[in-house]
Amino acid sequence: MTTLITNIKELLQVRDTNVTIVKGDDMKVLPILKNAYVMIEHDTIVEFGPMEDCEDLEADKIIDASGKIVLPTWCDSHTHIVYAGDRTQEFVDRINGLSYEDIANRGGGILNSAEQLQNASEDTLYEQASKRLTEVINLGTGAIEIKSGYGLTVAAELKMLRVIKRLKKEFPVLIKPTLLAAHAIPKDYKNNKEGFIDLVVNEMIPKVAEGHLAEYIDVFCEKGYFDLEDTKRVLEAAVTHRLIPKIHVNQFNAFGGVALAVKYNALSVDHLEELNSEDISVLKDSKTMPVALPSCSYFLSIPYTPGRDIIDAGLPLALATDYNPGSTPSGNMNFVVSTACIKMKLTPEEAINAATINGAYAMGISNQYGSICRGKKANLIITKSIPSYYHLPYAFGDNLIETVIINGKVF
Repeated sequence: MTTLITNIKELLQVRDTNVTIVKGDDMKVLPILKNAYVMIEHDTIVEFGPMEDCEDLEADKIIDASGKIVLPTWCDSHTHIVYAGDRTQEFVDRINGLSYEDIANRGGGILNSAEQLQNASEDTLYEQASKRLTEVINLGTGAIEIKSGYGLTVAAELKMLRVIKRLKKEFPVLIKPTLLAAHAIPKDYKNNKEGFIDLVVNEMIPKVAEGHLAEYIDVFCEKGYFDLEDTKRVLEAAVTHRLIPKIHVNQFNAFGGVALAVKYNALSVDHLEELNSEDISVLKDSKTMPVALPSCSYFLSIPYTPGRDIIDAGLPLALATDYNPGSTPSGNMNFVVSTACIKMKLTPEEAINAATINGAYAMGISNQYGSICRGKKANLIITKSIPSYYHLPYAFGDNLIETVIINGKVF
């Protein structure tokens, strides 16, 4: 099966060589071809170029993209889309003055989601998550990481990961599963955090590794949740079982979590709403990707990740949604890109780079996803007719996507 997309007004993120990460000033550069075409064979991009070079090309299917923008699908490297129910009441509680920490301290937050998830069947979780996944694909997401973390028991965490495995089997998008066992301290371990860490290290991680249910490990390294020593224990167990770290860190406090993550070769450090000069320095000497989650800042009214400082320091930056029921009940990467421009002062070029190539890097897949490159997967967004790609972040409330192609097929 071959597909030819013709008359593309602007073809974004075109790379003649397989760039897998962009940093610092290079993030301001977004390679573009105008009046272009893309040729797809099966699930792969095999050729692209200016329209005058495609006169003799034939294909089983031709898509006319006159007046439209084509770009790689978004790569969302941080989500929690497998959960039960919602936390609407907590949204109202915050409007009435309670903080995220206040809600958590009275048994809400993650513990609320854990209780709902423990009581939900596997089929119910799959049905709810599949609807969310369908929605985000239609919004342009072509690769996604999904975390556990709302189980907080061995049985419930394994249940979540089995649902993620089922999603991987049933959906065409690439899904990367992550074990986030150390997400919060369960009620049964309220006065025995060390006992819960023992459970994570000695039971959860070995069982997940044995069943090949996750590729990554995550920890909520934050005051009131898991401190540096807790995080170190989890990461050491993960390394033993060949799970790659991706860490929640610096959401509310900066106290050395970034340096610890880098020490254990974390693929990414996510949140970073609070960041200091020491954190930036240690990231400069690493292969760890900083990941900003601007929708979370928007929803919780907390500071935004200082993305401008990160990029100006010569570092890379990725963007992701943090889709979850408590702090970001949305998986709309288009809004994330817009919010990064509006609130974090990224240029449209920087934001698109952060949501494509660098988002793919934060999942370990940028050799195959995140850019228009010969030999990469044919995961593409075709917009509606719009003036330019600047319109994507500018018209933040509009759905400007007309067609999503996953593995060479219209979704």
